[in-house]
Amino acid sequence: MGKLAGRGLPNRLGRPPARLRSPAPSVEPEGGARRSRDWLNTSRWQRLRLKVLERDGYVCQQTGVALIGKHPAPDSPVVDHKVPHRGDPALFWDEANLQAVSKLWHDRVKQGLEKRGEV
Repeated sequence: MGKLAGRGLPNRLGRPPARLRSPAPSVEPEGGARRSRDWLNTSRWQRLRLKVLERDGYVCQQTGVALIGKHPAPDSPVVDHKVPHRGDPALFWDEANLQAVSKLWHDRVKQGLEKRGEV
């Protein structure tokens, strides 16, 4: 092959490479429910997150550390679900189930508790 191989010309041997294919249409579960990781990318979540951080005064509710860092700093703010929602929309969007915590506490202590099944 010469220097022009792979320069946007169609593949003569079959399907185009994956990087050039259009993504497969997403199939939403019955009832229009979305996966919880998709909920984090909504403006509704961003508004709720900001409301919780302001309610808690940008202070970690577990350690008392001021949440002044910028991601990925250990003192950057994370809004955590006190009770893991496990895809339940009622628990996910419940403001009373949310707390402001530091990234360090969330990534070490909380994730460890969840992995051991203690939460």
